[in-house]
Amino acid sequence: MREQYRSQDFTEKDLAAGPMDQFARWFRQVAAGGMLHEPNAMVVSTATSEGRPSSRTVLLKHYDDRGFVFFTNYGSRKGRELTANPYASLLFPWHPLARQVIVTGSAARVGRDETVAYFRTRPHGSQLGAWASEQSSVVGSREELVGRYEELDARYPEGEKVPAPPQWGGFRVVPETVEFWQGRENRLHDRLRYVREGTGWRVERLCP
Repeated sequence: MREQYRSQDFTEKDLAAGPMDQFARWFRQVAAGGMLHEPNAMVVSTATSEGRPSSRTVLLKHYDDRGFVFFTNYGSRKGRELTANPYASLLFPWHPLARQVIVTGSAARVGRDETVAYFRTRPHGSQLGAWASEQSSVVGSREELVGRYEELDARYPEGEKVPAPPQWGGFRVVPETVEFWQGRENRLHDRLRYVREGTGWRVERLCP
């Protein structure tokens, strides 16, 4: 179960001046290509204060020069771990294009105004789901979870404003390193990594 990657060259001269510009360039290509379902899906890895890691797939909801933003229940496992140990790794696994982007950095909660503004854009059902699910906690049955949702649906029917849950919000991962990985023949992959240095970035090539 091994594929021979036959991608084009990816060299230092192909890089944008900064990692977020380079990410935007690749993300636009992936999104426009139509080869991936949910190209904004990323694996978010966190760890406890004792260093025990955990990973899960989350949707990226916003990115800019400040970093990468996703939303979650702050009481979830990743929410609790980021509160205790505010460092994360993000992995964008764009396998059909033989590409990956790997981010490491610090994580902090976004402002409440930013959370509420995003919450307003979510579909009605997703807004109710954020209230119904005490994410990562044990639930007795599927029926119990659906029952919570139905109670909320009766309280906040379609078209009625649903308040953003106080325990729910965004995290912004501020990158310290961003690696762009391009699969190449004979496992001689191109790995170009931006490393933060003060207010700027250093680019280094990694062995595959």
